[in-house]
Amino acid sequence: MLAQQRQQAILEKVRGTGGVRVADLVRELGVSDMTIRRDLEVLAERGLVEKVHGGATAAGPGSTEEPGFTAKSVRQQAEKETIARSAAGLVRPATAVALSAGTTTWTLAHHLVDVPELTVITNSVRIADVFHRSPRADRTVVLTGGVRTPSDALVGPVAVSAIRRLHVDTLFLGVHGMSARAGFTTPNLLEAETDRELVASARRLVVTADHTKWGTVGISTIAELAEAHIVVTDSGLPDEAREELAASAGELIITEPQQESEIATR
Repeated sequence: MLAQQRQQAILEKVRGTGGVRVADLVRELGVSDMTIRRDLEVLAERGLVEKVHGGATAAGPGSTEEPGFTAKSVRQQAEKETIARSAAGLVRPATAVALSAGTTTWTLAHHLVDVPELTVITNSVRIADVFHRSPRADRTVVLTGGVRTPSDALVGPVAVSAIRRLHVDTLFLGVHGMSARAGFTTPNLLEAETDRELVASARRLVVTADHTKWGTVGISTIAELAEAHIVVTDSGLPDEAREELAASAGELIITEPQQESEIATR
C-alpha cells in the first residue's frame, strides 16, 4: 500500500470512528509504529486530524466555521447520493415540501424533479435553480429571498417572514453537525433562525446528514434530536451514534453508499 493510500485509509477510519490508536493501525495496516506516526504527522500538518497521545482524533472545526457550497459539494458525494435517493422515496405527488439550503438537499432536489404536482419551498438559490432547469407546468417553486450566506442559504428577516406564513407537509433539513448534547446545529446564527422557522412550518421533519456530521457542533442549535421524525444517513455512522439517534429520533434510515464509479456525473 502506498503512503497516500495508507493515509487515506487512516483518515477514513478517523472520520468514521472519531479517533484511532497507533497500536491498532500498526496491526491493521501491517506497517511499523514509526510509519504510522509519520502518516499521522502528515495528516496533522494538513489539518485533517489532531494528534493525541498514542494516536489521533478527528480535527474539530470551530463552531462558527462555515465552508462554502463548492467546498462542501465535493465531500462525501457517494453518501449524499444514496441519502438523497432514499429521502426522495419519502415524497408523494401533490404534496408541499421544504428543502433547506445545503449540498445534501441540493442532491435531493435532483431526485425530485419528476415528482408530479409538487410544491417546493426553499431558501436556496441553487436548489430553486435545479427545479427551474427542469420545468414542469404542475410544479410550484417558492424561493424565500433574504441575505446569502457562504453556504448559499438565504437568511434573515425577509426569509423568516416568508417562511412564517407557509405550511408544508415535509421539511428536508440539511445540517452542519449533529450530536447528543447539541442536537442538529449550524455555524451561522442567521441560518439557524431561518431553519428553525422551516422546522416550525412542517408537519414532518426529515434530517438528511452523512456520517461525518456526527460529533460536529455548530454555534447554534436548529432542533433537538428528538424533534426529527426521520433521520436519513449512511452506513459510515458509528454504532454509538446509531444507538443515540435510534433512541432519540422517530425513525433512523441507514443507507449504503455506492461506489464512486456507479454515481452518474451531473
